[in-house]
Amino acid sequence: MKKILNVALACGLACSLVGCGKKEAVQTEEAETTAPAATATVDTSIAPAGTYFSETTGLPISTSLQNQRPVAVMVDCEQIAFPHYGIAEADVVYEIMNNVENGRVTRFMPIYKDYDQVAQIGNIRSTRTTNVWLAGEWNAILVHDGQAKYATEYYSEGYASQHLSSGFTRIDNGKPSEFTEYAMAGEITSRIADAGYDHDYNEYKQEGDHFNFVKYNTELNTSTFSDATAVQLPYPHNSTSLAYNAGTKSYDLSMYGELHKDAEDDQVLTFTNALLLDTPFTQYPEGGYVYYNIVDSTGDGYYLTNGKMEPITWKKGGENEITHYYDANGNELEMNRGKTYITMVPSDVWGDVAIQ
Repeated sequence: MKKILNVALACGLACSLVGCGKKEAVQTEEAETTAPAATATVDTSIAPAGTYFSETTGLPISTSLQNQRPVAVMVDCEQIAFPHYGIAEADVVYEIMNNVENGRVTRFMPIYKDYDQVAQIGNIRSTRTTNVWLAGEWNAILVHDGQAKYATEYYSEGYASQHLSSGFTRIDNGKPSEFTEYAMAGEITSRIADAGYDHDYNEYKQEGDHFNFVKYNTELNTSTFSDATAVQLPYPHNSTSLAYNAGTKSYDLSMYGELHKDAEDDQVLTFTNALLLDTPFTQYPEGGYVYYNIVDSTGDGYYLTNGKMEPITWKKGGENEITHYYDANGNELEMNRGKTYITMVPSDVWGDVAIQ
């Protein structure tokens, strides 16, 4: 593997067959003439009937979900927390360092739009300051079990005030209690209603989109990109890696040397897109807890898709403002439609990201 060492970035269906009516033929004694059929064209800017293009994946989903707020769930990546449930069904998955202790173990924060269709999610663990900000970007309801004390102050902000902490289903799996909590199908919706929270987007939803997707049923031109078929991230505790799967045209994620598969159905955790972000952090005075310096900030990174990679920059404004991504020419980054993995690599080990 070659190492990338602190690279600085330089920069309806429309048809026409005789008015869309029945094709007609004109017959004479000498010959039969048939009007030639026109070529049907597909408007790639219009979602199929009964659907809209999801803000999380760019793929068509039911219009019944269009106004529904997503949820963001805190999930532990300690090895004892495995196997996970329902992570492969998430639309977007963040992986972020939990603290600087314990080998800088990470946690997932999967984002779900259609969460009621997921049978089981978890296990559920506590949140951190950065996760509160990121959930706010999506106007998502944060699902967690407690928090580092430094995150508590942000719940007084309107964008973060509607969150669900603890009280989900406990499953006797033989593990310590902190690894036994899961959200079962329908449970999040019930908890939202019981709390009197907004089920649909509210006034804290940010204008604009997280991702600039290519047209539907098209693919990004990656002919000028570099090869990127294998990634080893500098997370010594759980050793996260990505491997490009040419058969699925997506990146399979592994941890602890094993392919990540959900327990309920063996579904592989795989992504069409991966965003690796060079991100500085600040350590709090106690507990090894940190927050990433993403508010009113910018940084470098890489975008991976289809086994290829290009350098990018990221930029974020206020706490709950959307993070935007730009290519080397300063244009808004174009991305393929599908699921996305985002990881904030601590700047002090950015040079140890290995990409092949």
